[in-house]
Amino acid sequence: MTQADGPLDGGDGAGTEADEASVHDSGIDEGSAGATDEILDAEVVEDGLEPDADVVEADAVELDPLAAAEAQRDEYLDSLRRLQAEFENYKKRVVKQQADQGSRAAAALVDKLLPVLDALDLATDHVGDVDSDEAKALVAASGLLQGVLAKEGLERIDPVGQEFDPTAHEAVGQIPAPDDAEPSASGEPVVAQVMRAGYRWHGTIVRPAMVMVQG
Repeated sequence: MTQADGPLDGGDGAGTEADEASVHDSGIDEGSAGATDEILDAEVVEDGLEPDADVVEADAVELDPLAAAEAQRDEYLDSLRRLQAEFENYKKRVVKQQADQGSRAAAALVDKLLPVLDALDLATDHVGDVDSDEAKALVAASGLLQGVLAKEGLERIDPVGQEFDPTAHEAVGQIPAPDDAEPSASGEPVVAQVMRAGYRWHGTIVRPAMVMVQG
């Protein structure tokens, strides 16, 4: 019985050492496998990161010829709209400059015609026989010229009986007021006589009227 037990114990010892070696080897393999799984998981996580939206959109545009053509078309349309706006502004400036030049030229012409109008006024005021053909022709010519200029924007300032307006009248003298003359509502003197007519061109005074006032 004792000898039989010996081999059995020896056999058990050998088996135990083999089992321990097997367990030890198995533990190394399991650790390596765990580390490998962690690395693979990390790679999967890194590969799963979402790319930047701008980069994706840019890549999509580069890869899509239609989108690139539409973007280029929109850019051309914007440039065309800006060019059209600049051209419209340029036309408006040119039209305004032309209008200003025309207005200045007309005002200069009117200024040159004022002495002619003064001469006609003087001639009609001192005509001898108002019923003569010459006098009638002179008055008609003067009225015709003034009518044409009035249609173009020339306004005659002839303020007899009106209150004195320093912005449109130039007082060169004063005459006594009649005893029964009533003062004006504003207290300003009244124009008694026009020595030389004044004129406005499109509302702007070209020359004030030269007047005598009652005082």
